[in-house]
Amino acid sequence: MDFGIKGKKAIVCAASKGLGKGCAQALAREGVDVTICARGAEALNVTAKELASAGVKVTPVVCDVTTEAGRKALLAACPNPDILINNAGGPPPGDFKGFSLDDWRKAVEGNMITPIALIHATVYGMMDRGFGRIVNITSASIKHPIAALELSNGARLGLTGAVAVVARKAVKSNVTINGILPGPFDTDRLRGTTQKMAEARKVALSVVEAERKAAVPAGRFGSAEEFGAVVAFLCSAHAGYITGQNLLIDGGGYPGSL
Repeated sequence: MDFGIKGKKAIVCAASKGLGKGCAQALAREGVDVTICARGAEALNVTAKELASAGVKVTPVVCDVTTEAGRKALLAACPNPDILINNAGGPPPGDFKGFSLDDWRKAVEGNMITPIALIHATVYGMMDRGFGRIVNITSASIKHPIAALELSNGARLGLTGAVAVVARKAVKSNVTINGILPGPFDTDRLRGTTQKMAEARKVALSVVEAERKAAVPAGRFGSAEEFGAVVAFLCSAHAGYITGQNLLIDGGGYPGSL
């Protein structure tokens, strides 16, 4: 299927590895020029070279997108994107009792304010041009809160509510805003948390990994490639009737019917 987005321009945040990289790869394969950002220059530049092999223009921007200066640098590199993929690492786990107000502020800044700022800076230009696709990578916690991740639960749910109305307003101009709610995917972040769990229990990494996979009805973790493919479809010309939705990609982990 031709997704109908060849020649479009995309911003993909936190794209040097993991789910962001999977999104950038999928868009590049569809002929989309991509501007990617991350804080680490080395990994970002390696990813940029990989993406360029698809024959598209790739612009890497080393920045912290959760800061105003980082967002300014990113938008300077791609001021009029047709596609925006909002993505950022989640705040650390912990216990509600131990979180300070500064912890909450950082979580909201990184996982709510940052994507809102980027949407505000780009969505009206998209509407004027008659095409736009915005995808917010959030978390399965939007559907069911995850223990020890209260900071993430709150900030990501706040983002979801904040963009619900503008998603319905923008769609008349062929601009959509949707959320993707990933469950367990085989990324550095998941491998890191699995390692910490194994160390805390003083068991082999393979034991915890097997337990976590067994908890997923699919019996495995998702891959960044299949995640990116779903996001690319939502960004396609064929997805203009899908907006304001939050799509779980979790291997069947969510237990509800709706």
